Amino acid sequence: MNLRHLEILEAVARAGTFTGAAQKLFLTQSAVSHAVAELERQAGAPLFERMPRGVRLTPCGTLLLEEARGILAACRELEGRLAGLEEEAPVKLVSSITIASFPLPEILLRVREILPRLQVQVRVVSAASAVEILQSGEADLALIEGAEPKGIFRSEPFGSYQLWAACAPGFPLPAEPLTPRELCAAPLLLRERGSAIRDTLDSTLFLANQTARPLWESVNSTALIQAAQAGLGITVLPDLLLAEPVAQKRLRVVALDGVDMRNEMLAVRNRNQRPSRGLRVLLDAVGGITA
Repeated sequence: MNLRHLEILEAVARAGTFTGAAQKLFLTQSAVSHAVAELERQAGAPLFERMPRGVRLTPCGTLLLEEARGILAACRELEGRLAGLEEEAPVKLVSSITIASFPLPEILLRVREILPRLQVQVRVVSAASAVEILQSGEADLALIEGAEPKGIFRSEPFGSYQLWAACAPGFPLPAEPLTPRELCAAPLLLRERGSAIRDTLDSTLFLANQTARPLWESVNSTALIQAAQAGLGITVLPDLLLAEPVAQKRLRVVALDGVDMRNEMLAVRNRNQRPSRGLRVLLDAVGGITA
């Protein structure tokens, strides 16, 4: 028994004749008769009563048709959705913390406008962890900051942000702008090692023969902002995060001498990956963001 046999059973029951069913299904009458005979052989009982002017279902045939209709309805529904299944297949996205906090919500809203049924499963981690997750095959796309990762990756920039040094308005500082040495001498409230933000700061200081020895080290940027607002030291964070407290005069930007720190935002995927329809739409939405 196969799906075609069940379609023939349904067609014969509706038409009342083998000939009528054959015409509806664009088959020969012998093919219809053979399919019904095969079903009857497997059932071990007649499915139709042969009458002078057609056929009608036997009790066994009626029971089989009731079962068959559920199967046929499910198959027809699936057939109708088949062309759109790729759009419904979930996309696994891993994002760094800063990107998840700012451009990502807008990106996902754009995707939803185009593919309302697409599920984008988001995992928020550090930039270094995001690359590891992508490499392991647990994600289809990584949105990260900082340096372009090495290996079998394809990276596309979609924006950037600047790193600002900031402190409370009343925090005592020597004359500005601060040199890298003076910055490192101050109490620093910094992100953890391995974060894209910290890597950029450390690289900048390394070129100036300086090393940061933070008073605070945290994976939580909000905690660093709160500490800086309390007057505990200088924090170095993305302008995206500091713009609001600076505008509200809860923090002020500290001028740095000859230091311009910027992180590029990158959409990264495996080079050999064939993108699904959902991933292509997501990549288009990422590309439409300007930062």
